[in-house]
Amino acid sequence: MVVLHLLIDTSVWLDLAKRRDGQKWIVPLRVLRHQETLELLVPGLVVDEFGHNRGRIEAVMTASVAERFRLLRRDLSEYGGADREASIELLRGLGHQVPLISAMTTRNFDEIAELLYAGRRLVAGDDEHRRVVERALARRAPFHLNKNSVADAMLVELYASALHAGDPGADQYCFITSNHRDFSAPDDQRRPHPDLADLFPDDGPSSYYMRVEGLALALKEHIGEEFDELVEESDFEVEPRTLAEIQEGEEEFFDRVWYERHLVFRHRYDEGEDGRTSEEVYQMALTAAERARARRPDLRPAESDFEWGMWNGKLSALRWVLGEEWDFLDT
Repeated sequence: MVVLHLLIDTSVWLDLAKRRDGQKWIVPLRVLRHQETLELLVPGLVVDEFGHNRGRIEAVMTASVAERFRLLRRDLSEYGGADREASIELLRGLGHQVPLISAMTTRNFDEIAELLYAGRRLVAGDDEHRRVVERALARRAPFHLNKNSVADAMLVELYASALHAGDPGADQYCFITSNHRDFSAPDDQRRPHPDLADLFPDDGPSSYYMRVEGLALALKEHIGEEFDELVEESDFEVEPRTLAEIQEGEEEFFDRVWYERHLVFRHRYDEGEDGRTSEEVYQMALTAAERARARRPDLRPAESDFEWGMWNGKLSALRWVLGEEWDFLDT
């Protein structure tokens, strides 16, 4: 069985984590790794860099969403026309989604971290350190630029060690990065720098790819139809409910729970089992029930204890989302 080995640079992982549609690549990676048709090669410095940058990027993503809403509200307040109030109310409802949107987006970070920790950790030894020094002295990429490129060079040498230790007849290797300045050819970002070309011979077991799009291309070229099927199954974005939708649901299950309780109350009163309720209160309850049925014609008794429990559970959950405590079921 051919195994695809991927060394994915930190820059690509971070770009993938920031994408709202990141799940359509994260899920296939997880499934293929579980099936043992794919292995992630994970240098320790990639794990460290990903963890170091995570908090900063999550904070920027959350702040940017909140800031956009704040500026929109300000502009509507200052420059809005006749429908200004309706637009501001719409924004208030969308603002309720901000923490949900942020949480759904940044969950990519958790799942990528799990992939990194589950991958094969590449540890630098004396050979890798020696080759990094030799590369620096010869000013070979990524040392062709006037900057400290030790970490980038270590990625190259760790990949080279994994490649040379593998079975070229059975395994395929891919190096995927977004760092075209250090790793790519000056005239074509899709190709490796000439100083790295020996690691990526034409028709060899090792290939070079650029950015998240390159990751998708690598998986498509090496995994084929199975990857396409996994993408199709995983290509979804779950949008959080609007505040208006949540309130509408809460009102529906308030009515259903109230009406069920009303029917129990009415039965007890009609059977003479309720000696505390006055005729006046009873008539008020009948009038309230008529209004409820006019507002919601599909009101009916619960068909089973299970359905009755579901109604109560949904009411409790929707109220919790709106800020109430759990199990608040007063009607």
